[in-house]
Amino acid sequence: MKLPEARAALSAAQRVAVLTGAGISAESGIPTFRDAQTGHWARFKPEDLASPEAYWRDPELVWEWYAGRYRDVMKAQPNEGHRLLAQLERQKGDGFFLATQNVDGLHARAGSTRLVELHGNLTSGRDEKTGETFALAAPDTLQTPPVSPNGNRMRPNVVWFGEYLSEDALEAAADAFAAADVALVIGTSGVVYPAAGLAFETLGQGGVVIEINPTPTDLTPQMSFSLRETASKGLALLLE
Repeated sequence: MKLPEARAALSAAQRVAVLTGAGISAESGIPTFRDAQTGHWARFKPEDLASPEAYWRDPELVWEWYAGRYRDVMKAQPNEGHRLLAQLERQKGDGFFLATQNVDGLHARAGSTRLVELHGNLTSGRDEKTGETFALAAPDTLQTPPVSPNGNRMRPNVVWFGEYLSEDALEAAADAFAAADVALVIGTSGVVYPAAGLAFETLGQGGVVIEINPTPTDLTPQMSFSLRETASKGLALLLE
């Protein structure tokens, strides 16, 4: 498959499913999970800060790290890649579905509504007792560890090492990819499962899967077509 065929397939598709990873937010200046380990935090492994064990051992330390990431995320703005996916959703309507591995909330801020955040969201906290999620206070007023409206301590609303993804979110994503005429896999390394396996749901049903990534990934050999571009440039080319 070549670019004109990929473009035509996407244009004609009634059902489109999208998976995004850290690459789409890189253009907004969001560091990847491991790239966030700089300065004071360079002496920690991500696993030392992003696990249930780390949290119960030292919730103040874990929240200090996440509060810094939260501040970075709130300073960032959605980029053209986020905006083009929101535009594609408006074109496809109910036939569109977006699953993201990112926890920065930029897709929603760009206008995407038919989405699941597989790994959670940095801009909210989860009540430790009830499991309810609540938006965090503004970065300049956030007190950590934060307390929910119920009066209970909240943990970061993200999926940690050793935890499972939301079954409902994963099931919705798998169903959407299995039903998709065309799937887009954007800015993800293709090594984190089960998210990386979503592309095979589409391929298994005879659909087209288009990858957008500046470098080859573990998924590349199986893709119908790969664009060696950034998320924003690749989407611009597909949506011309």
